[in-house]
Amino acid sequence: MEINLDTKYVKLDPKNPDFYQNPYPYYAEIREKCPIFYWEDFNIWCFVNHADVDAVLRNRDFGVQIDHLAPREELGLDQIPENVKVFHNNDSHGILGMEPPKHTQIRKLVQKSFMNRQIGGFKTRIEELSHKLIDDIEKQERTNLLESFATPIPITIIAELLGVPIEMGSQMFKWSHDMVRMYHLGKTEADEARAVKATIEFSDYLRMHVAERRSKPKDDLLTQLIEIQEEGERLTEEELIANCILLLNAGHEATVNVIGNGIYALLKNPDQLQILREHPELIDRAVEEILRYDTPLHFFKRWVLKDSQIGDIRFPFKTQVAVLLGAANHDPGVFENPEKLDVMREYNPHLSFGGGIHFCVGAPLARLELQTAIPIILERLPNMQLESEPLFADTYHFRGLESLVVRY
Repeated sequence: MEINLDTKYVKLDPKNPDFYQNPYPYYAEIREKCPIFYWEDFNIWCFVNHADVDAVLRNRDFGVQIDHLAPREELGLDQIPENVKVFHNNDSHGILGMEPPKHTQIRKLVQKSFMNRQIGGFKTRIEELSHKLIDDIEKQERTNLLESFATPIPITIIAELLGVPIEMGSQMFKWSHDMVRMYHLGKTEADEARAVKATIEFSDYLRMHVAERRSKPKDDLLTQLIEIQEEGERLTEEELIANCILLLNAGHEATVNVIGNGIYALLKNPDQLQILREHPELIDRAVEEILRYDTPLHFFKRWVLKDSQIGDIRFPFKTQVAVLLGAANHDPGVFENPEKLDVMREYNPHLSFGGGIHFCVGAPLARLELQTAIPIILERLPNMQLESEPLFADTYHFRGLESLVVRY
């Protein structure tokens, strides 16, 4: 890493294994020298301090979208390349790609449907699924927990919640993986091609289920999204498909990584694991600490929608900036001993679910899955230990392991 203190420019290759295996020491050095910095590798201003990241997430002068204000041509922005328009069109119809007033309307519809499902009612199903998976795990001497435990739980629950066949789980998982490649820093043309192909296939698949639900409604979230009205407005077909894809993708991608990262963190910190085993009532605190300690998503972009200033730097309209959630969650000015996993941590205002109007709509479900599944595996596999030291995947800004092989 190279830091120019005069210009606040930083050269830091996210494809360098030293960085993506453990980005936190790099974040700490940047915070000490220039907490608002220009990441030369991606031509974007970035924030690492908790206060700055939180401010950008909550400030309505920073948004996920800018072409709702005027066409890109009028704004002087490059047109979306033809080869990825399909992906971007779908992305723009999801609530994560919208700004008010459209975002407000769509989020109300999605959130109302989501909460109507009484997320807490899924606790029993998560328990049943966790025990069934561990029954299968116990028949082996070792297992890759990412495949045998961390992945099946969230993808099964979100599929059942939405109302799509879990038999398609592996295919949806592949589509999701291919689509989120578009958010990796340093994506390739091959990544773009896979993402577009996945978008088309995933959309066609869901369109078939939407048509079926219109004629034969069921007790699932997909039917509610079709039927629910708010102030006379409904989701358009494009918005419905895009937000179903978003819920399926977001509903498992990050949670898989949190389960894997969390179990790995506990196994690497046996003192904290022992505390949690002896005091299972601490699971809520432990889950929040796991979310903070090794955040599953590290980097989010925002457009400057109105000339703004943070710290001593002024950001003109149309600038793109980025917040680094992983860095904010290790800010020593907010978290005592941030590099230490502390399952008893009381004050924990982590930003892993974002903030402001784009705060993660699926946060209650993600928390429930973690709070339910982790205690079960710790109880059922009391002698669980690492078979080998795992590696983190080269997928920045996503933070997740390549595998997590354990014996028990």
